[in-house]
Amino acid sequence: MVGNNTKARSPLLPDRMQQGDFFVCDIFDAAPKGDMASMEHPVFSISTKPDKNIRRYENGDVFVEVVPSVKGLATVYDRDILIFCISQVIAALNDGREVNQTIRFKAFDLLTSTNRGTDGRGYEQLRAAFERLSGTRIATNITTADTEVLDGFGLIDRYRIVRETRDGRMQEIEVKLSDWVFNAINAREVLTLSRNYFRLRKPLERRLYEIARKHCGYKQRWAIGLTKLKEKCGSYSTDKEFKRLISKIVAEDVAHDHIPDYSLRLEGSQAVFYSRGSVPTPQEDVFEGRLEPDAYDAAREAAPGWDTRHLEHEWRRWCGKEEIEPKHPTKHYIKFCESWFEKRGRP
Repeated sequence: MVGNNTKARSPLLPDRMQQGDFFVCDIFDAAPKGDMASMEHPVFSISTKPDKNIRRYENGDVFVEVVPSVKGLATVYDRDILIFCISQVIAALNDGREVNQTIRFKAFDLLTSTNRGTDGRGYEQLRAAFERLSGTRIATNITTADTEVLDGFGLIDRYRIVRETRDGRMQEIEVKLSDWVFNAINAREVLTLSRNYFRLRKPLERRLYEIARKHCGYKQRWAIGLTKLKEKCGSYSTDKEFKRLISKIVAEDVAHDHIPDYSLRLEGSQAVFYSRGSVPTPQEDVFEGRLEPDAYDAAREAAPGWDTRHLEHEWRRWCGKEEIEPKHPTKHYIKFCESWFEKRGRP
């Protein structure tokens, strides 16, 4: 019966980042960041066994097709590598440094900052994760930075072990991010994640947190039907089994409050996420990027009849709320005006 053993042990992994006397380098100052596209759509497998199924997910006009390599689909745990890389690039951009798609870092830094073990098994699992990330191929019409990449691509273009110890452990690694991921970074289409994300034991819990962070955000409450939630999670379970799995996670969350930033409850046929009020609010609640002088003329054409200054205010507030910092503000603003007019028509 669900809930009987929920007090036995914490559903969170140990906080390995607080263990050991190692040098804490600047890497730990970079807040974990996830790209919004793969937080919204089921790109990563939540299976604990090699997943060799071709996955196609459709939501309205949007589609994602994910094809595994012989090693299987990239998993939600493999996503840690992308989170680490995205976090470092965003931190560098915030410091005004130049960045490119190829990143070099120490394997130990990645393992410790994502709360992974640093023993031999930890390095073996890391190598396998790189193989799945580079081998998994994606075809989608999801745009990142207003760019639609229709060719099949990997989550990373390649990886290279630059230096390896005599006992086979990686020391330095080079990763080249895909255009799709790098475009999202440059457009700041990313969200800050709780560091306790890396302590969630179950892959389904990690996926649920990603979905809540993307859709609930700063709202007090967000609900979704279980059938739709199962699709967004990329679960192959039956509806009955999926509800049982969610029920167990809810029972553990009631007992331990372990899901970061959000609590999860079942209400009829819906899963309901409630904000714990712990998501860090952006320093500025509006985007303050500069628009080009001709932006308002273009906005009047994009949204006839609407006050372009009002639309600018709504756009700046929306960017701040969604933690978006467009690389090309004017182009982003015009697209916002077009979408506004498509949804509402003339005032």
